[in-house]
Amino acid sequence: MIILQMMEHNSQTGQFRNYLLQFVTFSDEQWELFITYLSCVKIRKKEHFTVAEKVCDQLGYILSGSVRYYDIKDGMEITNYFSMDDDMITSYKSFISRQPGTNYIQALEPTELILISYKNLQLMLDHPLLGHQIERFGRLIAEHIICCYEDRVHSFITQSPEERYLAMLENEQKALQRIPQHYIANYLGITPVSLSRIRRRSLIK
Repeated sequence: MIILQMMEHNSQTGQFRNYLLQFVTFSDEQWELFITYLSCVKIRKKEHFTVAEKVCDQLGYILSGSVRYYDIKDGMEITNYFSMDDDMITSYKSFISRQPGTNYIQALEPTELILISYKNLQLMLDHPLLGHQIERFGRLIAEHIICCYEDRVHSFITQSPEERYLAMLENEQKALQRIPQHYIANYLGITPVSLSRIRRRSLIK
């Protein structure tokens, strides 16, 4: 992991500020203070952001790159989600509860992140100028994560692997273009050969 210097006025923090507008708005004074609590890192392809059995100490925002979430059962990796540019990542339960996590988050390509540590999050919550915004941000991020999780569970219960792939084809073209096909197949719960058949059928339709 390569730690980068966080500049006060650059495109990276501007990108993050634009992303946060869907959750919370900072005044210029609040923003200048907020960014002093951030750090920026680069992680290499296949490097882990967090691993099972360790407490996740960071909430991350992907400036560029992609990651996959996976679990290990009986020695086999089970991919359960992907995140790409302009998205938040963390092992949320571990981050909030301070208990060891159960899953892995691994970079699929060189990935640059803005990080908020758990310690700094608590400091901002206690800060008179930032506390209200950070509390709102935390609540809305939690709601966002819950909605995403519910959508994933619903799709696995109600849709076949082919239907889930077609949904990805319609809504997540960027993911299909950048994520290796064997991880897509693993995520759908099928073999790469089955995925190839589904892809061929989708081209005929």
